[in-house]
Amino acid sequence: MQRCKVAAWVIVFALSAGMTRAALPRPTLARARGFRKYIVGDTLRLTLADAVRLMLLNNSSVRVEQQNVKQAQDAVTRAYAPFDPLFVSGFSPTRETQPTFSQLSGASTLSSLSQSAETRFQQTFSTGAQLQTGLSATRTSSNSIFNTFNPSVFSTLNISLTQPLLRNFGRFVNRAPIVIAERNLDQSRLQFEEEINDSMLQAIRQYWQVVEDREQLQVLQQSLRAAKASYEYDQRALQLGALSPLDIYQSEAEVATRRVAVIQAQYALKQDEDQFRMLIGADLDAQAAALKLDLVEPSKPSKPLLKPHLKRLVQEALASRPDLKALESQLQNTRTSLRVAQNRLQPDLSVTALYASNGLGGNELSSTTPRTILAHGGIGDALGQVFGFGFPTYGVSVQLSLPLRNHEAEADLADARVAREQTLYTIRHSQEQVALDVKNAVNELEQAKLSMAAAQVAEHLAEKNVQAQQEEYELGSGLMFLVLQAQTQLAQAEASLVSAQVGYQLAVATLEHATGGLLERFHVQIARTVP
Repeated sequence: MQRCKVAAWVIVFALSAGMTRAALPRPTLARARGFRKYIVGDTLRLTLADAVRLMLLNNSSVRVEQQNVKQAQDAVTRAYAPFDPLFVSGFSPTRETQPTFSQLSGASTLSSLSQSAETRFQQTFSTGAQLQTGLSATRTSSNSIFNTFNPSVFSTLNISLTQPLLRNFGRFVNRAPIVIAERNLDQSRLQFEEEINDSMLQAIRQYWQVVEDREQLQVLQQSLRAAKASYEYDQRALQLGALSPLDIYQSEAEVATRRVAVIQAQYALKQDEDQFRMLIGADLDAQAAALKLDLVEPSKPSKPLLKPHLKRLVQEALASRPDLKALESQLQNTRTSLRVAQNRLQPDLSVTALYASNGLGGNELSSTTPRTILAHGGIGDALGQVFGFGFPTYGVSVQLSLPLRNHEAEADLADARVAREQTLYTIRHSQEQVALDVKNAVNELEQAKLSMAAAQVAEHLAEKNVQAQQEEYELGSGLMFLVLQAQTQLAQAEASLVSAQVGYQLAVATLEHATGGLLERFHVQIARTVP
């Protein structure tokens, strides 16, 4: 029989454990989305704004950072836990049998049954006050001949209110964890905004990297075609006897060299395209992953070149950078923690007011033998007396706890002061760094503008030099070496121009990132709540 009971308990435990596991929902990750509207034939055609949008929708790193905001939201909910109301109820029956050693016990073998039930409610308020209420009832029956009520029901209603007067007094101290948690949530949102700012800059850089690789490949392919044309010209000259057989190897070797450069550029483009696909989440969509990329933004700036005003840009950055706003929120938290630490040094003085109402019910017995029931009663009589408030108990107590030395509170106060000072220095350092970031970005932009202008001149002159060397060679007064050298210089000049143009685009994005303006440029807003 005992083995059957054990087996039954094992089965019940296994079933409950299985139900617990079944109740846990499986986590589901968001699928890649937003690609269908950008598919044109067998290509994925994207502007820069489209790439930024897809990155924000699908990038896994962005989703990881988003979870920090959700955790901060949960922390705010957790901060309200001390003010959660609590309701407790219980029932406890007890049967007792014991031998007696005195006739005053009322029976040779005393047997009693006690059944107790109670309900309690407690609540802490934002002022620090603690309210506790309870209603209890105990029914007792016994074979003792001396009981006046048998069975008897004794019931009590208790109400007590305790209010701290010094330490932990007031809404500020008791709601400080909630205020800190809400500021931490704001700080988490600002940090998420900063991560979005960084992720957008990364997407922009990768976009322009692919554009640069594509245009650099076009330059190399054009250079290869020019080398092939020179080689074909030499072949015709060789067939006509106008060129020595030893002189054709120079142009043929140049074709092979430029073909190697084209192959290297093709695979560099492929690698950067794969990196770009991962950044926008295209690898998570089977259809999008198989499509060719068509990034439609040209490297050549289409708008008038920026003329940055350094002082104004620094002021904008100091006012709008999310990392600085997050530090300001952190500073407010350190000030709140400092006030709470100061309150902890105060004596613990509290006042408690209590009130209780009692009631008795049950069958009232006569004092004569044999004992008869004079009046029938029960729980209703007991509760009637309780809520009739005819048998009250009330009082007030004051308690003072005065530590002669509180090392823990003193250390907490010192730490709070250090944290405040540390945050102030961190803010100052961050402001200096922000100003430096803006200055560097402005310098980078000015350098990109000058480099682009110089590269345009170099490309124009290199093109004219190729034409001149080709004409001299065709007239018989030039050398193939000089023609190939001029072609190489033209390819280098064109590649430098592409790099300078992309460098300008990146410098603009870097400046907007340094001033915190990338989100505004692409119309990105951070929601107050994260779903």
